[in-house]
Amino acid sequence: MTEMLIPLISLIALEVILGIDNIIFISILADKLPEQQRNKLRYWGIGLAMVLRLGLLAFISWILKLDQTLFVLFEKEFTGKGLILILGGLFLLYKSTKEIYHKTELHQKDTPVVPQKSTFAKLLAEVIVLDLVFSIDSIITAVGMVQELWVMYTAVILTVVIMLFASKPISGFISKHPSFKILALCFLMMIGVALLAEGLHFEIPKGYIYFSMAFAFLVDIIQMKTVKKHA
Repeated sequence: MTEMLIPLISLIALEVILGIDNIIFISILADKLPEQQRNKLRYWGIGLAMVLRLGLLAFISWILKLDQTLFVLFEKEFTGKGLILILGGLFLLYKSTKEIYHKTELHQKDTPVVPQKSTFAKLLAEVIVLDLVFSIDSIITAVGMVQELWVMYTAVILTVVIMLFASKPISGFISKHPSFKILALCFLMMIGVALLAEGLHFEIPKGYIYFSMAFAFLVDIIQMKTVKKHA
């Protein structure tokens, strides 16, 4: 029994860490919607992430084929997984830099900026794109850790339950503190760079990224407490 629990707990921990990217991305997009629709987008986004991952597990043999070389360009081997990660990384870089630009540069202009209205369907489509990228990366990582299919299914379901409970507090915190929203967007930008690098076979250990962002988060917390104390 212990032999099964250790890989299950390890996989859940890994999935939760990878799921933070999803929650942050969904939270930032949800802020563009009216208050009554934000929870709906979060639940749909996280729920679809579970459906995608469970669905991909059903086609595990096809997923594993994504690691096979499709073609070679400039002495670089490109796989199906690599192409998906490159496209996902570029999409994440585009979205995060665009959001940072809107929250910084546009506010400095003298002329008022009328924000474009975002529809629920459009934002949900963007969430699905990132869900697919993160899901494929997550499933291939899971296959490398465990062999039993039921462990993967259990880990995915339990991770989604944890994400559902954690999404609202995280979203609320990001929404209340604009400085943390910029930090979260920078975090997504770094994840985009990491996905792009991984797709091109330049492995950046995710531990470095999460540690650096955790340190930046701690510094922001200290700064916020200091400002409040002297206010």
